Amino acid sequence: MAATLSSFAQNVDSLKTTSAPDSLRRWYSGNPIPKKKFKVATFIAPVVLAGYGFAAVYDNGALKQLDVSTKGELQEDHPLFAAHVDDYLQFAPAAAVFALNLSGIKGKHNLFDASMLYVTSSAIMGVSTHFVKQGIGRMRPDLSGTNSFPSGHTASAFMAAEFLHQEYKDVNPWIGYAGYFVATATGALRMYNNKHWFSDVVAGAGFGIASTKIAYLVYPYMKQIFNKKKDSKFSLMPFYQPGASGLMLSGRF
Repeated sequence: MAATLSSFAQNVDSLKTTSAPDSLRRWYSGNPIPKKKFKVATFIAPVVLAGYGFAAVYDNGALKQLDVSTKGELQEDHPLFAAHVDDYLQFAPAAAVFALNLSGIKGKHNLFDASMLYVTSSAIMGVSTHFVKQGIGRMRPDLSGTNSFPSGHTASAFMAAEFLHQEYKDVNPWIGYAGYFVATATGALRMYNNKHWFSDVVAGAGFGIASTKIAYLVYPYMKQIFNKKKDSKFSLMPFYQPGASGLMLSGRF
């Protein structure tokens, strides 16, 4: 057993040398990520989307009427609609990031950093939408609960769409924007299923996009905390040996 572990450790060390393929080192190495500058312009769209939703919640005029009329038209045309593909479609853009990486089409970050960015985005989105849902207490169109605003499925979908956009906008613009079509379809399905008002979906898009943008701003600082020493080194890589397989995280302080 000791000999096996010693041999495995030597293999890991050999991957850290310059002779290892760049693509493999890029997959697991914890290199610093350049910090992004805060730009107000990048948050205009999500703020406007979320702002529209908040305005509609407290409006008794045209915005509320648009919610009611949209629901009425959708339910009139498709009264028995009950397709729950939106439960899975919301994750499709994020799944595309990992599928593209594994197929050899690399995005902006390696798989480890991309995963951490997605987790960070999900945490920001989940916490923010949860507390807003609890604070607003808006009744769903189908009267099934008071957590209608904002749409969590839509927020999750647009968070994933922005994640795909950030990772692949410089590789291929069509890949970068494809996730938004999927996210829009997710929002539409939430209304067709009579689970959300139109303004819930619009606000959800704003929450989702903003969550990912914030994650890309804060993640480099989060990573710096774990790599603040010059000689710190973290590595993540898969391993396999008879009877055991998984991921190994190693670090040097």
